[in-house]
Amino acid sequence: MSHLPGKFIWFEHVSPDLAQARTFYQPLFDWHVESMPMDGGSYPMILNPRNEGIGGLRQAQPGERSRWVSYLSVDDVDTRYRQALAAGAKPIQPPTEFAPVGRGAAFKDPTGAELWIWTSRDGDRPDTETPQPGDWSWNELWTPDVPMASAFYETVFGYRIDTMDMGPQGAYLLLKAGDKPRAGLTQSAQPAAPPMWLPYVTVADCDATAEHAGRLGGQTLLGASDVPGVGRFAILLDPVGAAFAVLAPAPRAA
Repeated sequence: MSHLPGKFIWFEHVSPDLAQARTFYQPLFDWHVESMPMDGGSYPMILNPRNEGIGGLRQAQPGERSRWVSYLSVDDVDTRYRQALAAGAKPIQPPTEFAPVGRGAAFKDPTGAELWIWTSRDGDRPDTETPQPGDWSWNELWTPDVPMASAFYETVFGYRIDTMDMGPQGAYLLLKAGDKPRAGLTQSAQPAAPPMWLPYVTVADCDATAEHAGRLGGQTLLGASDVPGVGRFAILLDPVGAAFAVLAPAPRAA
């Protein structure tokens, strides 16, 4: 397997109640969780419906808020970590070896959004033309300072920034690695929301998934909406307080 710097390759759910998180997410997306051996213990790994590892669960520390944490593939964890701090990021976790899976580090970007950077020992999952239900399909930074955030990610990770006109919603920035769109960047839709990366999960039916999430104890933050040429999405909150989004992709043109 090869590495794909600039791609978001892993997503970790952090909460004080991992059992409740499992009870919510496993039936919602047909995921299952298995224990993966690691140095010093084990790690609850999330597998998609095709039995591929796509994320994990981590117990929150006392007072730590529930959230999804994004992992970004980089060519050199130590170098990118130093560059991030030099560009205004605040340290969370210095570069560390996590045997046997890879090397990672974490920081808050200059606008306050948490991010892990990672180099996997076995490479990254390859890109697919069409994400399948239960796979991650997108990642989006909600930030109070779009110019500061875009300058940081362009400088540290070499992203090319493209702008999409979203009409009344204003500009939406695309972070591209080469010609490949890897993530979005936008002004926080809710002023009270902390700066954060918001992951999207691919689903077959956005409305049905949002309704299912409600029956499982979740809440809808933004009801199902259409983005022309992209698909139908909704932003949800799980029962332990972590935000995420779902996306039913638009049919591919013949």
